[in-house]
Order: sequence, then structure tokens, then C-alpha cells
Amino acid sequence: MKIHHIGIAVESLQAAVPLFEKLLGRAPDAEETIEEQTVRLVAFTLGESRIELLEATSPDSPIARFLGKHGQGIHHVALVVSNLREALAELERAGFHLIGREPRVGAAGKRTAFLHPASTAGVLIELVEEK
Repeated sequence: MKIHHIGIAVESLQAAVPLFEKLLGRAPDAEETIEEQTVRLVAFTLGESRIELLEATSPDSPIARFLGKHGQGIHHVALVVSNLREALAELERAGFHLIGREPRVGAAGKRTAFLHPASTAGVLIELVEEK
């Protein structure tokens, strides 16, 4: 297993992107809006992983709720799996709580799913399918 990305909730991509450009010494690799998840993201690839800066596109989006409770910061850690349906079934049998039983379409059109933080030591875990 490897880390696919770390998602960081930000109040403003306009403010956060220049900070990360300075920190990383380069421009982002990707930018997209995921309507289904009411989020806009900008990604910086770092080796085999990436940092995704996440901005809410709706006041009732999960990112907006997270920012309201916790402020800016790490929102989730995403791990790569080769077969998302098998991984979800296996993790559920092992006692992890799924956030939705069906995979969703995430960034770059990849299939994703989330594990509830109550079952993962308080960390929201995203699973990203890469074949």
C-alpha cells in the first residue's frame, strides 16, 4: 500500500496556492472541480504522491463543514488500492466503518471511497483505485 495523496482543506485556493508554490518551488500539476463532492482542488505531485489543496464550492459541502469545525489543515489521507470493491468488503469485514457503500468518482476520474474517522483513530481515510 502507498499514499496516493494528502488532502488539505483551505479557505481559499487563491491564497493557499501561492504559499505552496513557494514552499515546493513550482506550480501545481492539476486543477479541477468535482461537482459531486462540491470541491475544487489544486494538486502538486511529489514523487509517487501528491498534495491536494481543497476548497469548498458550496457552504454545505464536507470541506466547508470541516473548515467550520477545525479550520484549515489536513482533511484526509488517501491510500492506493488495486480493487476498490474488494478492499471495501475486506475492510468492512475487519470492522471499519464505510462512508457510503458505493465508490464515487474523485479527482482525475478515479474511483474512490472513504472510511469513517471513528474507526480509523480519528483520521478520514480515502481509498483510491489504481489498477
